[in-house]
Amino acid sequence: MAEDFFPSNHPTPSPQCAEDERAWLRLLRSRRVGPTSFFKLIREHGTAQAALDALPDVAQAAGINEYQPCPLAVVEEEMRRAQKIGAQLICWGSRNYPVSLTEIPDAPPLMWAMGDISLLARPMVALVGARNASSLGLRMAGRLAKDLTRDGYVVVSGLARGIDTAAHEAALEHGQTIAVMPGGVDLIYPSENTKLGKAIAENGLRLSEQPMGLSPQARHFPLRNRIISGLSQAVVIVEAAAKSGTMITARNALDQGRDVLAVPGHPFDARTAGCNMLIRDGATLVRHADDVFEAISGAFSHPSSVESRQCSAVEPSSAPKPISAPQPARSLTETSKLHDQILARLGPRPLAEDQLIQELGHPAHELSAEIVTLELDGHIIRGAGGLLARNR
Repeated sequence: MAEDFFPSNHPTPSPQCAEDERAWLRLLRSRRVGPTSFFKLIREHGTAQAALDALPDVAQAAGINEYQPCPLAVVEEEMRRAQKIGAQLICWGSRNYPVSLTEIPDAPPLMWAMGDISLLARPMVALVGARNASSLGLRMAGRLAKDLTRDGYVVVSGLARGIDTAAHEAALEHGQTIAVMPGGVDLIYPSENTKLGKAIAENGLRLSEQPMGLSPQARHFPLRNRIISGLSQAVVIVEAAAKSGTMITARNALDQGRDVLAVPGHPFDARTAGCNMLIRDGATLVRHADDVFEAISGAFSHPSSVESRQCSAVEPSSAPKPISAPQPARSLTETSKLHDQILARLGPRPLAEDQLIQELGHPAHELSAEIVTLELDGHIIRGAGGLLARNR
């Protein structure tokens, strides 16, 4: 039972009581249950508790014997730790759940939040970039963050070194920044940003889908990045190498239908190679904040109008609804066969993703999602120019 087998945008009612919340957490924390498989299981079995009861049989049908869901004691300890630090649980379908995240196919069912959760109802723009940023890059990130927050936007970033740090620090002047964390919301990473992380919890918002106390590993950063782009109307790349986590964020943004903008850099500076590639391929060139406002003004005329639209969309009488059509569910066996077909077409010699999709003959959006899943699981390597190869 591989993680994230089942693409699903189906709205799911939020937990109605503490018992429901515990069942949701147990299901999501159970081994090899990812966000999309979570929604699939609830849709098939009606409630999280019923899905938990069915999980051993589902796992056995997939060839996994003696499967046990996440123990209740583990979830109760997580909730005690959250209560101790004042973290709030934000559930899919609740009025605090950000509408923008309901538009992505692998939205997190649950998130822990520390700080001002009202920021999730405001219009957001992501500012991300290189960890080893140049002094010019740091100044540019700070200037953009100040101008964006001054005009009413919330700046979203990942609390990493470099560009992320500069963006958060500048945005805190207006108390309008969200840090999406790769590990537990209670564990500030990197440790050098401990003071900044505490300031964000006091005057902005820290957010994570991961369990309390989880130390981030490499596989957690791409998952974090999809939330950064999913929250935002647009993603601005300040500095990024051609092969970097920032470019994964840019690819997520494009897949999610978000605007991607980039600050150009010197062609000899490897730290800006990714930005220059994005601009070459059609990303909007950013010189100052007015370029960002102009790029997103077509869909959103002003932050106040977006805030009003989002707040009205999350009233209890109207649960968040996805804007894209629900995808038909695939069985575990069908998804496993599709993964085998993808891997069978790939070898050590790189192959363009478009060519792979054309050869397999499946809808592009379905194959792209499964390619990303296989890439995150380490079965596929993405090289220069987005070429794919099998990781043997």
